[in-house]
Amino acid sequence: MIKDIILVDEDDQETGSESKLIVHQRALRHRAFSVFVFKKNEGQLELLLQQRHSDKYHCGGLWTNTCCGHPRPGEEVAAAGMRRLFEETGLKLDLQHKGVFHYIAKFDNGLTENEVDHVLVGWYSGEFIHPDPHEIATLNWLSVVAIQQELIEKPEQYTPWFAQALIIACQ
Repeated sequence: MIKDIILVDEDDQETGSESKLIVHQRALRHRAFSVFVFKKNEGQLELLLQQRHSDKYHCGGLWTNTCCGHPRPGEEVAAAGMRRLFEETGLKLDLQHKGVFHYIAKFDNGLTENEVDHVLVGWYSGEFIHPDPHEIATLNWLSVVAIQQELIEKPEQYTPWFAQALIIACQ
């Protein structure tokens, strides 16, 4: 079994590594990242939202940030974010680290996220977007103002980490 998820303490210091399934079955604290790709459109800030594929191990069908994932052992967070963004969308963008937060989310299937989540931001400049159909059901540009309203009206349509990560991404 490949131990490719980085385990961390409360200060995001590496403590080891473990397989993805065991990490989520045992609710082990681990390092992750959330990527936000923004663009300006007629003076409004828009975010490229991802609807997670229904076959994802949790949160299938929910809307979230552009992409997310886990750095591999020895991989810098920003480099991991750039790798995953390219794998999921075909976009090659520089990413800026905006902040980090910790959250825990338990799911109906018995899995738990216990993540120290690094928020990374990139800016879209017209590149061709090619979503991976195994990861992404659909992509949609939506204004941050509209997203904030939807988070109030329909929070159940978004992943548990999204609202907190969005606040950091927009700072």
